[in-house]
Amino acid sequence: MSIASDLIRGHTDTIILAQLYYNDSYGYEINKTIQQKTAGRYELKEATLYSAFRRMENAGYILSYWGDEKTGARRRYYKITETGRDTYMRLMAEWKTAKSMIDSLIELEDE
Repeated sequence: MSIASDLIRGHTDTIILAQLYYNDSYGYEINKTIQQKTAGRYELKEATLYSAFRRMENAGYILSYWGDEKTGARRRYYKITETGRDTYMRLMAEWKTAKSMIDSLIELEDE
């Protein structure tokens, strides 16, 4: 079963910040990890991913830098900032609250 993109769309920043929380990474690797974690059921479109990077960098949630690969193309890496970590924690708290409310609204009661 494929998850509707509309359900996930508002959580793009949270998803990306979660991928950067412990390790710096680059766009392709982040998207590949998302695909692996969802068993191929979800993937961020490239335009969505890179516009999110720009938006989050402008907001101070992440920083970007060029890698120093010896072979292949240079990659732009992204690193979460302290503001980004704080934002991730806030967004996760909001998600948990929203999830709990939605669960209570859509689950059927036992008769």
